[in-house]
Amino acid sequence: MFKKDITPSPKQKLKSSIQRNLRQSLLTTYPLLTPFIDDIIPKKASLEQIKLPDRVSLYVIDGTTPLFFQADTPSQQNTIVPHLKLVHRFPQCFPTIRIDRGAIRFVLSGATLMAPGLTSKGGRLPLPHERPPREKSAAEAEESEIEVPNEGADEEGHWSRELEKGEPVVVLAEGKEEACAVGVLVAGTKEIKEKGKGPVIEEAHSLGDGLWRMALD
Repeated sequence: MFKKDITPSPKQKLKSSIQRNLRQSLLTTYPLLTPFIDDIIPKKASLEQIKLPDRVSLYVIDGTTPLFFQADTPSQQNTIVPHLKLVHRFPQCFPTIRIDRGAIRFVLSGATLMAPGLTSKGGRLPLPHERPPREKSAAEAEESEIEVPNEGADEEGHWSRELEKGEPVVVLAEGKEEACAVGVLVAGTKEIKEKGKGPVIEEAHSLGDGLWRMALD
C-alpha cells in the first residue's frame, strides 16, 4: 500500500468538533486505548490531517507524531488504522496475529499476507479464552460511553477472541518483539483456521515502507 516514498500534502489543522469525533472513533475502534487516550491525544494538543496519495488521510499530533490513518479503498473502507509508531508505544492495546519466520520478508515487501503464514507452527491465530478480571482506570471512568473489553494475548501469543472480517489487526512476527505490520482483515480468523488458505490482509502498513519513512518535520 505504501511501497513507494510518499510526498505529503501540507498539514491541515482540524476543527475542535472533528478532533472530538476522531478521538471518539479511535476509542470505539480500539477501546483498550482508553486508559492512555490523554497521552495519545492531549486535550490541548493540535490534531492535524495530512492527505496522502491513493485517498489516504494521515492524522498527526502537533505536526510531528503520527497516530493513525484512514484509506478510502475497497478493503479498508475508511477504517481507522494505527500507525506502527503508535502500535509500538501501546502494543497491548491492539488485537494481534503472528506470522511465521518465512512470511516476514514477504510482508515487509508489501505482499498480500496469506493464511499459511499464520496457520503454520510459527504462526499464531486467536484462541478464545477467559481472562482474569481487570480493574477500571480513572480514564475509563471519564470515557463512560466506552466499554473496555477484557481481552488480550496469552503467553503463547494467541488473542483471546476471534477477529472478524473488516477488523483492523496488528501483525507480529515469530522471533521479533515489535509489530511488523498493521492492516484490515479480508477474512475472519475463524474462517482462516477452517480454510487454511487465501488472503488475510491485502493492503498493509509495514516497517520500512513509505509511510514509516515519511518525514513529518
